[in-house]
Amino acid sequence: MTRSFTLTDLAHDAVARTFVQQTTVARAIERLGFLQADPIRAPARAQDLTLRHRVAGYRAGDLERRYASLPIEEDFFINYGFLPHASYALMHPRPTRGIWDAKERRRALDLLAFVRAQGAVHPRQVEAHFAHGTVTNYWGGISSATTHMLDAMHYRGWLRIARRDNGVRIYAVARRDDPPRLSALERRERLDRLIDLAVNLYAPLPQQSLAVLLRRLRYAAPQWTGDLRAAIARARKRLYRLRIGATDWYWPENETLVSSRSAVDDTVRLLAPFDPLVWDRRRFEQLWDWAYRFEAYTPVAKRKLGYYALPLLFRDHVIGWGNLAVRDGVVDWQLGFVKQRPREAAFVRELDAEFHRIRHFLAVADAPDAKRSN
Repeated sequence: MTRSFTLTDLAHDAVARTFVQQTTVARAIERLGFLQADPIRAPARAQDLTLRHRVAGYRAGDLERRYASLPIEEDFFINYGFLPHASYALMHPRPTRGIWDAKERRRALDLLAFVRAQGAVHPRQVEAHFAHGTVTNYWGGISSATTHMLDAMHYRGWLRIARRDNGVRIYAVARRDDPPRLSALERRERLDRLIDLAVNLYAPLPQQSLAVLLRRLRYAAPQWTGDLRAAIARARKRLYRLRIGATDWYWPENETLVSSRSAVDDTVRLLAPFDPLVWDRRRFEQLWDWAYRFEAYTPVAKRKLGYYALPLLFRDHVIGWGNLAVRDGVVDWQLGFVKQRPREAAFVRELDAEFHRIRHFLAVADAPDAKRSN
């Protein structure tokens, strides 16, 4: 008799396939395929909050401190973040023809020569050397024109991020070959591999989320936007699919929803707002029956969860959220719950263990006067 799967099975599968045995930073990013980055630190950046569940002994800032020695690159995939070298290579070189006018191209070439001569540059060095003036950015503010050009050259693959100094990108010349003349088959294979990368990270994916996610690959490989619709159609046919209720759910083609997948233990985890488990808000609501929202850019009066609420996972259920801050050397946290706070001993024990891990991660000593609400 064929088993009928439920959303509860999907939630278990989603947790079990993303939280596996902890490893090194390089291997964790290789396993993820893509690690989304965010500059807000509350109490740590999203990339650090994501890695701490996947890397043994991880501390906030380890990724930035070790970045230059790791086989990874900063770049834009479906969002901005970190990718293994092999994944980065799939998207490049991105085209520059028709992107800049003659004046902008000359400026880019001059800037490229300056970076090559310096080896690695801070944006302030570039600004001081060229003083190109200002441009209006997408948020209506004023940014230096050189910084704008550095970002554009990085996206197009002329520059790479060599490291960061206190969070600021330090640029170096990227190794860029002339755009290869790929055959239709080679373009197809590259797009299929990029799709597999995205699906592997966020599966199981409901049908609507799959379409939204894969359309974002136009940012990863703008040169193949015209091929993307056909690639998505191919993906729908070749990926593993399972219908539950009125929704088709998708996994990588060599994977299935297996009821015997590794059991989910009692661990309590406070997750980053962009952790692969919670990134897809549509899936989140379907699996856990409540709406999680990232409210850092929501007016204070309209916030329901908090400035940087971290989803609270217990076993295979996201049961609430937490807001954390470090004040006077002490971790201050407030928890909220969708329903009632679990009273079982396993939750109490594992919540204490999670806060101990957070203090280690933030390099804050355990303190008897640590503040806790709810």
